[in-house]
Amino acid sequence: MKNFERPFPCTSMCSFIMDSVADGVFTIDLDWNITFLNRSAELITGVSHGEAVGRKCWELFRTDNCKDVCVLRSCIQEDRHIAHRIMSVHRPDGVTVQVSVSAAPLKDQDGRIIGGVETLRDLSGESAVERIVGCTSSNDFCTTDPHLSELVRILPQIAGSDSTVLLLGESGTGKELFSRAIHRLSGRSSGPFVAVNCGALPEHLMESELFGYKAGAFTDARRDKPGRFQLADGGTLLLDEVGDLPYSLQSKILRALQERVFEPLGGVESVPADVRVIAATNRDLARMVDEGAFRGDLYYRLNVVQLTLPPLRERSQDIPLLVEHALARRRQSLGKDIRGVTLEVMRILTRYGYPGNIRELENILEYACILCPGGLIQVDHLPRTLRPAIRPLSGDGPLTMDEVRYHAAVKAVKRNMGNRNAACRELGITKDTLRKILRLGQEDEK
Repeated sequence: MKNFERPFPCTSMCSFIMDSVADGVFTIDLDWNITFLNRSAELITGVSHGEAVGRKCWELFRTDNCKDVCVLRSCIQEDRHIAHRIMSVHRPDGVTVQVSVSAAPLKDQDGRIIGGVETLRDLSGESAVERIVGCTSSNDFCTTDPHLSELVRILPQIAGSDSTVLLLGESGTGKELFSRAIHRLSGRSSGPFVAVNCGALPEHLMESELFGYKAGAFTDARRDKPGRFQLADGGTLLLDEVGDLPYSLQSKILRALQERVFEPLGGVESVPADVRVIAATNRDLARMVDEGAFRGDLYYRLNVVQLTLPPLRERSQDIPLLVEHALARRRQSLGKDIRGVTLEVMRILTRYGYPGNIRELENILEYACILCPGGLIQVDHLPRTLRPAIRPLSGDGPLTMDEVRYHAAVKAVKRNMGNRNAACRELGITKDTLRKILRLGQEDEK
């Protein structure tokens, strides 16, 4: 292993503190030269402080987003903080390390930007729970949302019990993914995980699908068939869209939960059900109980541990995280060098309401990745329903001066691959002016 022993380069208390921080930290000046690298950053990147200082950051760290989607460039140009971007650092020894990156502009005492600071958090050694909070390989939950983070924090205790869990949330918020995480962290993880969508099964087939049937139970029943409860024996059964269960079947579900036995259709003997049940729904079961559409005793038997997953529109700060991680998976599956999205695309994505939640975001990105040949995803690659309604220059009717400015600004930003400083130089305007033109143009479209 490379030896990172070095004398302390600074004598200030600040430097000693930075060298004791677990996260990697480095700073750059406005020419992209590295001015400081702490010990944790040395270990993560495989580059020593002496090798780093005075060299360009992209020469050393070689992240997969360095060229086109540099978080330091974005935070310096727009004077803002950027948090929790997932990317990979390619070390000189050939090892690739997945990191969570946060960045901020570095300012002097007068408030002038003199460079940038970036932190690197190594994700390779995180626990299962920490990976769920951040980004797992299946994109379970990328979040900085306090409510969702709290749910994930208590997840090991919930998974460690054998209690029934009721997951509430809109369609597409990740209820099945959350239930799979509970199964993986539970003592039943070596057993099967069986999911059944109660809303997708015809009512006349639902009993046999859940509990199975014996040969001769009905015409064409030539042999025994196990139901979902039996298939999930020793593991976890997810009753998705449990609010769609027929009222007539709810009593049998209740018996299976309370007595841990069930009877297959046409059977005369009870079969033990060693199953942990997780129920999920986007419906208001409490109101359904009041209206007589759902059994109260079953509701209270399901509602032992209740977890409510927030919709994506209430955790819009997580959208950059979800986008970064989704694109990383798309790059592998499509074999395209798609390195990120433009700033304009990210603004559109963060402002959208997502009635379909995470599932809808995934579909939007899949569509965009199909159209994008490589590089950065542009506005034109998004589904038409998300694109700003900009009147074409060749359209009928005169354009206002504000619309002409807006068209020119949008095209300049696009030509410069999202680099607003370069667009400003091309147009001969300041960043504040460009920001104002774009803001006014977007407001006019609404």
